[in-house]
Amino acid sequence: MVARPVKILLLFIIILVCTQYSTAQRTSTLRTKTGTIKITFVHTINEAPLVLDSMEYVNPFDEPYRISKLKYYISNIAVKHLKKSFAEPESYHLIDEADAASLSFNFDAPANNYSSISFTIGVDSIKNISGAQSGALDPANGMFWTWNSGYIFFKLEGSSTSSTLINNKIEYHIGGFAAPNNALKRVTLQMPDNTLLLVQAGKTCEIIIAADINKLWQADNNLKIAETPATMTPGAVAIKIANNYSRMFTIKELLTPYSP
Repeated sequence: MVARPVKILLLFIIILVCTQYSTAQRTSTLRTKTGTIKITFVHTINEAPLVLDSMEYVNPFDEPYRISKLKYYISNIAVKHLKKSFAEPESYHLIDEADAASLSFNFDAPANNYSSISFTIGVDSIKNISGAQSGALDPANGMFWTWNSGYIFFKLEGSSTSSTLINNKIEYHIGGFAAPNNALKRVTLQMPDNTLLLVQAGKTCEIIIAADINKLWQADNNLKIAETPATMTPGAVAIKIANNYSRMFTIKELLTPYSP
């Protein structure tokens, strides 16, 4: 006869094996029920593609300008289905018009139909006070002021004959995460025409988000180059500019699921 302690040990082993198998099965099932969301940003001015350096544009105040640099952070991305939402883990992306590879990125999400996408323009306070970061948040990317001031959320540089600065420069470095100068902006975009973003298991779908740079000059506030050719510190002007560029995003197109 098998001793009672041995029987108990065997029963425990069987239960443990069955539990591990069940957990593995559930994990495998969850993995097969996720799809990939690809997000692509395209920058336009007056519905024409943004071209750095060589192309001259005109803002709503008839001020000509050229853009040489455009960079900003997109973070804390979430998609929503009814009252439930899914947030991308460790969600920090540096969009850089000069780096084509940075204009698109992917993350996995549960298979579902999503009605909206939300994201923050900038870097949240936790990361701002966490010291040197890596990847998109690496200070080497040129989007970090000092250990005290934190990250630059949005950077646009260029030139304009309307600017009173040396060499007609325009420079907008927007940041600040502490009240009363908190320039972090949360943007929520509904899927267009009452459609839904279809995320299917094992497939990729794509959201193309257009950013109209001319909204920088006129949306919630009027920003004339002749009056404000630059701002480089947190403050009231930075918040006004942040309010403007938070309005520049729209969903241009949804691409249905395809096999990557």
